[in-house]
Amino acid sequence: MEDQEMQLKVRRVTDKFTESMYVLANEPSVALYRLQEHVRRSLPELVQHKTDMQSWEEQSQGAIYTVEYACSAVKSMTNSSMYFKNIDSLLRQAISMKEQISNSQGRSLHDVNPSPSPLVSAPHAPSTSS
Repeated sequence: MEDQEMQLKVRRVTDKFTESMYVLANEPSVALYRLQEHVRRSLPELVQHKTDMQSWEEQSQGAIYTVEYACSAVKSMTNSSMYFKNIDSLLRQAISMKEQISNSQGRSLHDVNPSPSPLVSAPHAPSTSS
């Protein structure tokens, strides 16, 4: 009988000891220490990832701005085709007017200063005196 009592007491002692070890191993301060270790080990890598992501974001924003600017430039170029047509029409009109002016000046100079011929005398206009 003593053996059974002794075994029962030993079993109770070992159960209490195991429970005490379990409580000590899972005490909040131990958990916080393990958490602190984890953060200390993983934080530098997380900081590096954050700086990489910020750099990629800046590069992406720059590329997005460039693409948007190029798109707006292309849109404004397509919208400006009517202005170019208007300019083309005005230039054609200006060239036509220039040619007309040149032709009329050429004719008036030719009419005003005909090349005098030494054999033919210029006719005199009749005088209008009353």
